[in-house]
Amino acid sequence: MKVVVTDMAFDAYEEEKTILEENGIELIITDNQSEDAIIEAAKDADGLLNANVQITEKIIESLPNLKVISRYGIGYDTIDVKAATSNKIYVTNVPDYCVDEVSDHALTLILTSCRKIVPMNDQLKKRNRLNAFDLAPIRRFNSQTVGLVSFGNIAKKLCKKLQSIGFNVIAYDPFCGIKEEKDYGIQLVPLEELLRNSDIISIHSPLVKDTYHLIGEEALKLVKKNLFIVNTSRGPVINEKALIKALQEKRIAGAALDVFEIEPIDPNNPLLNLDNVILTPHAAYYSDESCSELKSKAAKNIVNVLKGGVPEYWVNHF
Repeated sequence: MKVVVTDMAFDAYEEEKTILEENGIELIITDNQSEDAIIEAAKDADGLLNANVQITEKIIESLPNLKVISRYGIGYDTIDVKAATSNKIYVTNVPDYCVDEVSDHALTLILTSCRKIVPMNDQLKKRNRLNAFDLAPIRRFNSQTVGLVSFGNIAKKLCKKLQSIGFNVIAYDPFCGIKEEKDYGIQLVPLEELLRNSDIISIHSPLVKDTYHLIGEEALKLVKKNLFIVNTSRGPVINEKALIKALQEKRIAGAALDVFEIEPIDPNNPLLNLDNVILTPHAAYYSDESCSELKSKAAKNIVNVLKGGVPEYWVNHF
């Protein structure tokens, strides 16, 4: 049996290699950016380990031995799940590997934005005279409301952290209800209400058809002028052009973004020139521990399938 890495996201693959070889499975590491290259590299593969390259219907239907596609990550928008399901191929992910890291990163961006740490740092390093009043308003955490867009595992973890330091938390998630409100001491509200009432919005939505550009021009017309918006989920959940316009016109206070519509971020992206924006390079998921967990769980998902069982985590049913 053979497993092929479709595109390289790591410097080393020793953890996966050890797990797979212990189960009689060969690991082939390749790095491809086109359909034809993937098809050639994986023509006799039983499984794929996928990071960022798109696994399309054409690829899936061109690999006759394929039984499982294992995604390095929580999201699986790189894979044509419908095509995989039609061909009885498991699509797996690792939904729990970086819950602490992403919630910590989102919290860090929220606190840094609210306390205006970056502009303070920048002005002082430029040798400019500065005092706290120059950056007013800066408000107490317990006077502010954070609106969480989607209330999955990461948002739930973040919710507890925010509440512990005084923030009021509300959330929008059409798939949650009274139980989540009771368990987490929050109010679930319609998206429009969340937009109107939040001082900070933190986005945690997966990227699906219904969430593409969920936060766009019309949504940004509803928010407070003092709003900070944080995104550690998927870039295209925000209409980036609409966000840039709102930031340039000072219709919102700022943004803190770990993800972008096009990654890596284009050197000409106007976000890079805005002083009311904090940017990180899609790094929220990362810690030494989370990467180790991700790699081992992605490999074990494949082993479970190729040994005749079902993966611990999978996203399609047939």
